[in-house]
Amino acid sequence: MSIDDPAELEGLRRAGAVVADTHRELRERMRPGVSTAELDREAERIFRRHGARSGPRLDYDFPGTICISVDDEAVHGIPGPRRLRSGQVVKLDVTAELDGFYADACATVPVGEVAPVHRRLVDATRAALRRGMAAATAGAPLNAIGAAVERVIAARGFSVCADLTGHGIGRRIHEPPTVANVFDPGADEPLTRGLVITVEPIVAAGRGDVVGMPDGWTVRTRDGSAVAHAEHTIVVTEGAPLVLTG
Repeated sequence: MSIDDPAELEGLRRAGAVVADTHRELRERMRPGVSTAELDREAERIFRRHGARSGPRLDYDFPGTICISVDDEAVHGIPGPRRLRSGQVVKLDVTAELDGFYADACATVPVGEVAPVHRRLVDATRAALRRGMAAATAGAPLNAIGAAVERVIAARGFSVCADLTGHGIGRRIHEPPTVANVFDPGADEPLTRGLVITVEPIVAAGRGDVVGMPDGWTVRTRDGSAVAHAEHTIVVTEGAPLVLTG
């Protein structure tokens, strides 16, 4: 989506606020012993309070309100009865639809005390998100985002899950363009003012190759290494992007 109307920006801001509120409230409930189903039910209550709906459920009939992926699960983990344990890294991927507008953000939340390598993994992924968003300026090539992400992650000694990408968003979860997390020489079209995209580094402690699971949703690392995922929905400007889900 590309914004050309202040009313559209306001609609996106409101959807982004739902996503941000959901993240804040779920973080307060993250502790050893809580189940992913309990977190998902809380997300549903927050959405209802705002009059919002689950984007993944609306667009893809996902069997949950949000995606909750644990440890080596990279994306699209299905909430269920499993209870979280200290030392795990949990990805809360929240996409809300409100009055026809979508916003999407993911945060990786360590549960209790995690291994130092996993703490560094989370920090590296957050740093890559900041660098990738900073590269998303009007007139810059689209592939500047992936190049920035890839440089940060390589310098920290981790691996980008290159098969998993960011995307355009606005009226649906997934819209053009694809926003790669590595440098793609063919993606050299210039970013335009008002373009709404997600920037979302998805980073593995191991090799970064991923594979889909039999449930048809969950994607894991092939080598079983832990994954961190950080994401915001942004609007491209001539300078720093407007972060809608912060």
